[in-house]
Amino acid sequence: MAPWVLIAAMALDALLGEPRWLWSRAPHPAVLMGRAIGWADRHVNNNTRLAGLIVVIALVIIAVTSGLILSQLGPLAEILFTAILLAQKSLVQHIKIVARDLRLSLPSARASVAMIVSRNTADMTPPDVARAAIESGAENLSDGVIAPAFWALIGGLPGILVYKIINTADSMIGYRTPRHENFGWAAARLDDLLNWIPARLTAALFWLTGGAHGAWPAIITEARRHKSPNAGWPEAALARALNIALAGPRVYHGILQDLPWVNPMGRHALSATDIEKAVHHLWRVWALFVILLLLFLLLIPAAQFI
Repeated sequence: MAPWVLIAAMALDALLGEPRWLWSRAPHPAVLMGRAIGWADRHVNNNTRLAGLIVVIALVIIAVTSGLILSQLGPLAEILFTAILLAQKSLVQHIKIVARDLRLSLPSARASVAMIVSRNTADMTPPDVARAAIESGAENLSDGVIAPAFWALIGGLPGILVYKIINTADSMIGYRTPRHENFGWAAARLDDLLNWIPARLTAALFWLTGGAHGAWPAIITEARRHKSPNAGWPEAALARALNIALAGPRVYHGILQDLPWVNPMGRHALSATDIEKAVHHLWRVWALFVILLLLFLLLIPAAQFI
């Protein structure tokens, strides 16, 4: 995809986000992807890796074919469809709602953060709520903005559609549960692969914009201790930028998981103010990524692929 097309799509997403009037009348592409994956889970899942691999191959073929067809509609269509598949403004809006609700009441904050995290929220303290929102912001900036933008730049609409459908599949079937450990294995591993570079790129952008320039070795160390091969990178970098502690013990499905802290010497007593500071950093990373695209466009004319 030409860098100018991606820049325009990122600007459109940042300006308009997810128009409710549109998605109240038509299904979002992510919803269509989810329906396809849900159908496969119900009808194809025989608890084997082979079945899961076949589904992943089919999803990739569907995504590539759809992307090639849509690409024929021209640059304006590319801008529109790419913007739809990005999530900067909607991510920021969800995170800011948690900060707002945390100032109003703890039950409201628990309810709003439950919309963006999978962990148990019923017994969260105010710092727990703030920590969960900030972690979600860091991880979803990588998954929902930088990664899809990266794959759009590399592979155009086919590239971003492949990324989005595999990322959706991982979020639905990529869990180590009796039902999905085998069937979701291929989706989970491919999602790890597709996020490998974007997660580290997001961490580098947080590091560059966050001011903690001497902390890169610590970021690498802490990211490698994280339970996820990719999510720990943006989390560790944002934790250093804000000088706060992230991750740590939390409850999933009623079971306490004693996970290591990220930046354990950082502040643990987090609040709505820290969430708002994190939102500021999300925008700074977004802006730096756009600036890098502009430099790429201006300094390397051949990169326009025109």
